[in-house]
Amino acid sequence: MILYEVMMWNLQKARPLWIVDLQEEESDEHATGQLFNPPLAHSLSVSTCGNVFGCGAEDGKIRIFRVTGAKFEQEVLFKGHSLAVSQVFFLPEAYRLITGGNDGKVLLWDVSNEVGKLRSPVKSIHRRRARMPNTTKKADKMNTELTNEHVPILPKLTIEHGEKVNWISYAEIKSSRRVLVADQSSSISIYPIAEP
Repeated sequence: MILYEVMMWNLQKARPLWIVDLQEEESDEHATGQLFNPPLAHSLSVSTCGNVFGCGAEDGKIRIFRVTGAKFEQEVLFKGHSLAVSQVFFLPEAYRLITGGNDGKVLLWDVSNEVGKLRSPVKSIHRRRARMPNTTKKADKMNTELTNEHVPILPKLTIEHGEKVNWISYAEIKSSRRVLVADQSSSISIYPIAEP
């Protein structure tokens, strides 16, 4: 059995403190059919603020979570890739991140306006399962999922890399901001990040 969970661990006791099941939100939407694009987590990255992290998944969605004490909650959910999100990487600015996908795209996001203002319900497991209301289980069009205010989260920059992204990072090279991208070839591609 494959599990689609993101876990926060207590390393001293070697046990999970908090678990969010990514598949539960999808399973209710697809209860009558087969789930062809499951939300298997591919990549996690922690923001420089230390209590926000992003998760890229097989379903093409990016989930932003906030850690509060011994648990975490999903604050933002949006779709930016037509295939799996293979890589997520937060930039030095707290709420800017880059994502790479199996669709060959590299996207730059600024979620500073969304993080903190949304409190969307999540299904979490902490010794028991919680129920999530059906009110947030609608809408998911091809490129974006709308937030509670119906404002789409759109990328600030789109780079057409052309190949499945296996690894992504950030560097400043000669005072210029760059995204480093690796695919299945033996070379690393370097792209400039234009300032918005």
